[in-house]
Amino acid sequence: MQRQGIPPRFVGGLRVTDAESLEIVVAVLGGLINKELVSLMEQLGGRCIGLSGIDSCMLTCGIANPELGYVGEIQSVDTGPIRALVDSGYIPMIAPLGVHRFDGSDNAGKPLNINGDTVAGELARELQTDVAGVMDGGGRVISRLDQRRANMLLNSGVAGGGMIPKLQACLRGLEGGAVADIIDGRHPNALLDCLQGRSTGTTITTSLNSRS
Repeated sequence: MQRQGIPPRFVGGLRVTDAESLEIVVAVLGGLINKELVSLMEQLGGRCIGLSGIDSCMLTCGIANPELGYVGEIQSVDTGPIRALVDSGYIPMIAPLGVHRFDGSDNAGKPLNINGDTVAGELARELQTDVAGVMDGGGRVISRLDQRRANMLLNSGVAGGGMIPKLQACLRGLEGGAVADIIDGRHPNALLDCLQGRSTGTTITTSLNSRS
């Protein structure tokens, strides 16, 4: 916005997104920054696809406050595209943009700027992730895995869907000397228990003989 000579405006401490600003927001958040983050994720070994809440109308919105301009308030969330990507082993990189609901108004179908924290919270609520850990073929949580067995689960298809990128990321971490845990964040003190060696999920190490 500075390069384009557009001074920022604020109402009640919140940034106003006018028509000129909106073009920049969509180009930068949905384009440049999103693709830079996708590239970084790929460099780290992840399989990543960039998109925004505009794609497939994932995030349908109304105008949050007319004084703020084209700032969206999320009214509906379609998690179908996200689930499809995750189930295929990809990590979605989602830019915080939405589309105005198709209500026949002048704003119908327009892209809208959305607060990134709001987008993250709404997606988390709708996706309701409930992974307790890595499961065996019988649906039971495996408390400890080494690299060999983790690869066996991936190659055999026992570990599928969204567990594929999780396990791949853990194995990548092991190459750098880390220990990885997949835990269920719904449980109270899940992270604290994990740090104290009492993981309620799955601990993944280079071998089953040690924590390293």
